[in-house]
Order: sequence, then structure tokens, then C-alpha cells
Amino acid sequence: MRPTSHTHLKLKICISGAAETGLCSADALEKTKELGRQVIKQGAVLVTGATTGAPLWGAIGAKEESGFVIGLSPAVSEEEHVKKYRLPVDYHDIIIYTGFGYAGRNLLLTRSSDAVMISCGRMGTLNEFTIAFEDNKPIGVLTETGGMADELDGLLEKAHRGRGKVVFDNDPARLVKKVIEMAAKEKLLKV
Repeated sequence: MRPTSHTHLKLKICISGAAETGLCSADALEKTKELGRQVIKQGAVLVTGATTGAPLWGAIGAKEESGFVIGLSPAVSEEEHVKKYRLPVDYHDIIIYTGFGYAGRNLLLTRSSDAVMISCGRMGTLNEFTIAFEDNKPIGVLTETGGMADELDGLLEKAHRGRGKVVFDNDPARLVKKVIEMAAKEKLLKV
């Protein structure tokens, strides 16, 4: 896909990952930050769950590249986002307050994205992965980041449902390239 100044025509790539990073590998956050940078460098917009941990680091990387970042919050308002959920508002250009809690937010997050990338992760990340998998979305898994990211290959094998559109790589730049190539094939408007 050619780079475009029209943000609404760009691919929307979601970074899903652990908000609580205790189970992530030692370099998972830096690798996720690079993942966010690569989303922007390779011409897309970043979408996150407007949360802490790995997705926040992806947003930081995206903003360091002067990228556009959209967050989808589980909260109904900014006040609830900050006070009840204790989530940040930094490093996002727009935060959409869904009011649907985590489960509803996860559905909207994956469905509003053209592709989903997984880094580290826990149960919520697994939920976002399965939604994207069932929706036949392109999914990139950043391996060697700990948590669910390092379990998904085995889970796909045990599920006996095929591999879907899931690709694995331990290099953020290569992973983003693979995911964008898959997602670009499904775009109706080529820019």
C-alpha cells in the first residue's frame, strides 16, 4: 500500500497485549514499542485498547514516529476511564469511550481494526485473538515476548481449526510487513 496523508484510508492495525506485564519477557515492552513505531513507519494507523502495559508501549512508539493512535476504552467516559479503570489518556490522538466493559471493548477493538498484532498477553489478549481469528482477520504474533504470544502456536495446533491468517515472527519490522501485506489485500480502496 502506498503511504497516504488521508488518515481515514490508512490501514488500522491493532496492538493487543498484556496490560499487566509481570509475565512478559524482559524485552517485550521495548519490542512492542518498536512494533508501534513500525506500524507508523509502514504507513498505517495504530489502534489500542487505551490501556496500560504492552499496548501503551506500542502507542508510545507510534507517537515517537509522529503517528496517529486511536484508543478504545472499556469506560463510558474519560472520568470513568481514569478513576474507575485507572487507565491512561496519554499517547492517543482519540479515545473512544465504548461503555461496554472489557469484553465489549475487545469485540469493538478487533472488529474496528483491519488486522491485530499480539505481544505478550494474558486472558484479555487471548480473547482479542480468538475474536480476530473467528472474524478471519490477519493476525501477527510477536514471538519471544512471553505470555499468550508464546502459547498461541501450540493453541492453534491443539484447536484443530487450521492456522487462519496468523503469522509469527520475533522481529517487529518483519511482522508488521507481513501483517500489512495480508491486510492490504482485503482493502477495497487502494491508495
